[in-house]
Amino acid sequence: MLTILGFAMIATFLVLIMMKKMSPIAALVLIPALFCVFVGKGAHLGDYVIDGVTSLAPTAAMLMFAIVYFGVMIDVGLFDPIVKGILKFCKADPMRIVVGTALLAAIVSLDGDGSTTFMITVSALYPLYKRLKMSLVILTGVAAMANGVMNTLPWGGPTARAATALKLDASDIFVPMIPALAVGLLFVIGLSYVLGLRERKRLGVLTLDEVLVEETVLVGAGGAAGAEGKATTTGGTGTGTGAGTGTDSGSGASDEGDDDFQGLDPHRDTLRPKLYWFNALLTVTLLTAMIMEWLPIPVLFLLGAALALTVNFPHIPDQKARLAAHADNVLNVSGMVFAAAVFTGVLQGTGMVDAMAKWMVDVIPAAMGPHMALVTGVLSLPLTYFMSNDGFYFGVLPVLAEAGAAHGVSPLEMARASLVGQPLHMSSPLVPAVYVLVGMAKVEFGDHTRFVVKWAALTCLVILGAGILFGII
Repeated sequence: MLTILGFAMIATFLVLIMMKKMSPIAALVLIPALFCVFVGKGAHLGDYVIDGVTSLAPTAAMLMFAIVYFGVMIDVGLFDPIVKGILKFCKADPMRIVVGTALLAAIVSLDGDGSTTFMITVSALYPLYKRLKMSLVILTGVAAMANGVMNTLPWGGPTARAATALKLDASDIFVPMIPALAVGLLFVIGLSYVLGLRERKRLGVLTLDEVLVEETVLVGAGGAAGAEGKATTTGGTGTGTGAGTGTDSGSGASDEGDDDFQGLDPHRDTLRPKLYWFNALLTVTLLTAMIMEWLPIPVLFLLGAALALTVNFPHIPDQKARLAAHADNVLNVSGMVFAAAVFTGVLQGTGMVDAMAKWMVDVIPAAMGPHMALVTGVLSLPLTYFMSNDGFYFGVLPVLAEAGAAHGVSPLEMARASLVGQPLHMSSPLVPAVYVLVGMAKVEFGDHTRFVVKWAALTCLVILGAGILFGII
């Protein structure tokens, strides 16, 4: 019964948000609360929610201060040269822009944090997509898939979890997987090329003069208007549910609000050109500290945000204005994380996750025993989408690995196969970073889901096929 209710709860949630009958934040709270009552454990709902909130509180703190930090860096002009370089490469060509999205997301993903990747990628490219009326779900979909492939880096999370769960060395898992992951990344870039050609056919190719405002289309995190809560582009007031500008059919962003679009004034009052190298060094140091794990990521972003605000805006009214410019985004994203804590708390507290995992293992035919690595790779797609990485790697993978060991399949093969589903996992409604992505791009989560699921699943299968072909899995 728990298995049925678990799958029913997840299916209800996905159907309601994809049909836009409920907002994600409401669905994440109300649906698990209702199913908790159905399970007969309504009296324990408070305990489950508190447990879920406790486990996700560090993530919420990290997102809050990361948004403030990178918002300030965008305000002061740190990423302006990057966007100019992207513009020179893209040349207002939709095909180049989509390919550039994949490349930028992959490069920034080297820091191992999805939220950081999405904030920088969307901030850099949203103005181009908006100005050219390109489909914003292509922006979110391509960024999520590229980040999903790169999320398998040893410091990205899944590899470390798999290594911990199976008591293996993370490098032994990851290094042999590099060829298969490289094929997956090349597939994402190739898919970006195809999607870009489709956009080029629909929109044509403009010249930079037709796109740029005073030869500049830069990201915005709130200039003077930002303090009033009006986002000129992306950084200031993106919401957790978006504005629905992206469409599944690739019809592009709506024209609504396009008149409000403007490239940032190169003389905007938030620029700090004299502090450019300080801000660059601070950002590099912060990312290095994240990779080297000198301090917990929430602590690093808290310190970084405080230092960035103090140095760049020494006057308290200016600091308040910057915080106000990013307050909506911070509130919506952190609120979404705590709402997701209700969902995960109920799933785990009621035992639905364990029941679903056991059912999955039980239905695997005995004849598939020698092929448990392949089975694990296939199962990683739905399981990492429908549950957290912690639930999959610490709850399901050890059970699958034990079944594989009984048929002579090594734990290393099982661990590598478990990484296959990450390109799809990064668009899971249980991943807090995806709400940063759709929120800043102003895309409805349901639109993003309808667009990305098929392509992300195909990317996962390509990685799995490459792993089998190379003898890795």
